[in-house]
Amino acid sequence: MRKHGGAEVFRITGARQGLADDVRGRQRRYVVSMTVRTLAVIAAAVLWNVERHVAIVALVLGAVLPYIAVVIANAGRESAPPPLATFVPAPTRPELSPGESTTETGAEPPPTRS
Repeated sequence: MRKHGGAEVFRITGARQGLADDVRGRQRRYVVSMTVRTLAVIAAAVLWNVERHVAIVALVLGAVLPYIAVVIANAGRESAPPPLATFVPAPTRPELSPGESTTETGAEPPPTRS
């Protein structure tokens, strides 16, 4: 027997993140990586006459980061979570064993036909 007329109760813990939240997260990652790129290019310009090796590393980082940022931003949505049980099963009632009488369990005996 199921309560509520046999309706299944669905879980939403395995639901994906909303599309708006996903886009917002990807935009945030892109902006952070572009900020790091901008700082790397500025550091390369400032350090060019002071510490040329560091400036070259910063310049290479500034040249490579846009590609990495675009790949990360366009990576798409996260993979689907592993499938969970789609519904919570209704509780089952224990069955009477053949040796038990119905009066021991508190139930009324079935009516007798005469």
